[in-house]
Amino acid sequence: MAIKKSLSARKNELSNPENQLHFLSNGIFREGKLASFEQKVKADNDFPLRPKKLEILQINVGYMCNQVCAHCHVDAGPDRKEIMTRETMQQCLDIIKSTSTHTLDLTGGAPEMNPNFRWLVEEASKIGVKDFIVRSNLTIIRSNPKYYDLPEFFKKHNIHVVSSMPHYTKDMTDRQRGSGVFNLSIKALEELNAVGYGKEGSGLQLDLVYNPGGAFLPGNQESLEKDFKNALKKDFNIEFNHLFAITNLPISRFLEYLIVSENYEDYMTTLVEAFNPAAVANVMCTNTVSVGWDGYLYDCDFNQMLGLKVASKVQHIKDYNEKLLTNRNIITSQHCFGCTAGAGSSCQGSVA
Repeated sequence: MAIKKSLSARKNELSNPENQLHFLSNGIFREGKLASFEQKVKADNDFPLRPKKLEILQINVGYMCNQVCAHCHVDAGPDRKEIMTRETMQQCLDIIKSTSTHTLDLTGGAPEMNPNFRWLVEEASKIGVKDFIVRSNLTIIRSNPKYYDLPEFFKKHNIHVVSSMPHYTKDMTDRQRGSGVFNLSIKALEELNAVGYGKEGSGLQLDLVYNPGGAFLPGNQESLEKDFKNALKKDFNIEFNHLFAITNLPISRFLEYLIVSENYEDYMTTLVEAFNPAAVANVMCTNTVSVGWDGYLYDCDFNQMLGLKVASKVQHIKDYNEKLLTNRNIITSQHCFGCTAGAGSSCQGSVA
């Protein structure tokens, strides 16, 4: 109850990334009720964590979104004004052309709402990006006529579409992401299937992302994928390639939910007790650099939301130096338990 009152009294304060980080680093961890992430990693792995070969440039092109999802760690929504400029996008493209980084991963918000989104996709296609990912919330495809052609646009540029889909039932999906989201998502998936996405032999990759709808860890990814495939095929004749099960991290709206619902201590205890040393070696921060909408660099998208820039002399995309970034220490804190609990979690799903 004390934690709930604390949030009610300081909700505006906790919307600040620095204050969120302070909250996560104190309380049950400072009191010694739970071991810190650093303590856990040191027991079984080398610490601090270090990058391996940098392979993925994940670009957050802006926090604007047509949805306001309850679990969103970005705190994205229609009122967000943070939008990446074409100049910063060009700097990202220059890095893809001149380094060993081979995967371009576009995220948001809804990345499609950036006014330069299509320009970025077209320019990236010209330089032959090996794996080109767009993380779509699906509903954007049906939110406005100017987005109706996205399935064809994605197909033209051989985009690997990774789509949020909390559940294969209407109630569970709408509860997490808003009324009407499920029906719009199904329609979007049908349109993606119609142009070949998710179809065997098409070469057009369509993957779904599952986030738990409450204060608990995702189930077994393989089992979840089987359940999703069976249900969506049976009820809507929808097909997709893979499902990624991603743990909700205690950041932004999900942190607020945990505190308001008085689940914060129990959830953090669950994450700590489920810590898996085998997951540490493959967390996404070891092969990824996250680029914020303003060009600043982070170890991952979650660190970006907490304002934790990379621990390097190079902190902006305009100064990108692969050698210096590969030699950095990765910044960690208690939220990192979300990526190392159970089978582990990354933007590509389970890691262990």
